[in-house]
Amino acid sequence: MKNMEYIYNRIEGKKYDYQDYNFTQTENSALKSFFDLSQEFDKIEDFYYLCVAVPKSFFGVETCLYIVDPKLNIMKLVAKTEDIGDELCTPPPDDVKPNDWPYYTDRKSLVLTIRGKEPLIDQLPFEIKDDVLGLLEIYTAKSFNEHQELFFQKYANRIGFNIHNRFLIEKNIEHLRFIRSLVADIEHNIIVPNMVYKLFLRGLKRKIMKNIEMEKVFTEKSSAGMCDEACMRNFVKELSDINQGLTTELENIEKHYKNMSLFIETLFRKSHFDQGRLTPRTKPCNMLIDVVQPQLERYVEQFKKMGISVNDRLSGIPEAEIITVVDIGLIAQVYANLFSNAVKYTQGVTTDTGETVKYITYGHEIISDYFGKGKDGVKYNVFSTGPHVPPEDGDKLFDEGYRGGNVSSQPGTGHGLSFIKNAVEIHGGVAGYEPTQYGNNFYFILPK
Repeated sequence: MKNMEYIYNRIEGKKYDYQDYNFTQTENSALKSFFDLSQEFDKIEDFYYLCVAVPKSFFGVETCLYIVDPKLNIMKLVAKTEDIGDELCTPPPDDVKPNDWPYYTDRKSLVLTIRGKEPLIDQLPFEIKDDVLGLLEIYTAKSFNEHQELFFQKYANRIGFNIHNRFLIEKNIEHLRFIRSLVADIEHNIIVPNMVYKLFLRGLKRKIMKNIEMEKVFTEKSSAGMCDEACMRNFVKELSDINQGLTTELENIEKHYKNMSLFIETLFRKSHFDQGRLTPRTKPCNMLIDVVQPQLERYVEQFKKMGISVNDRLSGIPEAEIITVVDIGLIAQVYANLFSNAVKYTQGVTTDTGETVKYITYGHEIISDYFGKGKDGVKYNVFSTGPHVPPEDGDKLFDEGYRGGNVSSQPGTGHGLSFIKNAVEIHGGVAGYEPTQYGNNFYFILPK
């Protein structure tokens, strides 16, 4: 009941506060209209315009609203009435700044500071200074009296609380959206590949059982004095073949374990879940040795099964050493997704010489000044033969959940390319697609 007692005390305090405020009927109606309509408008842009429309409608004043952009973390003009102030998305004028108290500018405008909820400031998805979320600038022909200034300050406070709540809601929605996306990554790159262990273990079990059977036969023949020199040679040869097979199975399991461990560490990273986004841990690496080749080894048997050859000489320079700073786990999954798509979508084509070919190729090339003067980029390519992606699909390929109209017969969720785009962009790069001779090239470009 202690909480109820506190709440009752706060209610009583508010009764006396509003008696002291002594708001007029028009002022009370303005607040009520703001409260009611703020529940009606879901889009943040509509809410911003509501904030400036209420003072205009009830008091005939022009208003500008400046709010901190959650993505850019800078304050900008988000809504205004009539033709006052600057263009939208511009920062406040030099004389419009946060202040502890309402104040007037030389343009006869009243500036009020919009603050968030102090106890929940650290829950916002961006950093702000002194709890300031924005500014409300009200243009007036003459100065307001003290009572009117108090009303508009209270109105600015209500705007702040409402925007703060909306930012938190949007943060939670984005966080949940990210978690769903991460679950798809986990399923695609961990749960499904984990089934391969079953095949490896079956092969291992067969060879162990063969060893047990041979041991039994050899024991029986030795006991009966039936194992001569020729028998021994055959036994040793067969045993050698089985041990070679066991060694191969062990190597496969070790490679798969190493790759799975890398993906598990990357996707189950605590910071992803805490921040609601992919959080890279970068370090220098050799892209070919540390990233590309391990993923290619995972898919080479699948390529062979589908009749797809691997040609590493046709898409840039694969063998040259490129040391770059990346999150190895994330970029490895970029290649895993690209090779996985190549298994599904590579098709045979007829060359100009009449030869039918079906292959993938990979490599890289340096693009001078791609990220600005003196800032070269490295373009990493994965090309596969087949019909070009339809032009109407090209710009949408990397959108979450989008699948081209020409791949409906293949299983998939449309998530792989979206993950690639996200993983590359958090490295400061770009991902893209281009139709080329005989097929399709998917690439990403990272700062050198």
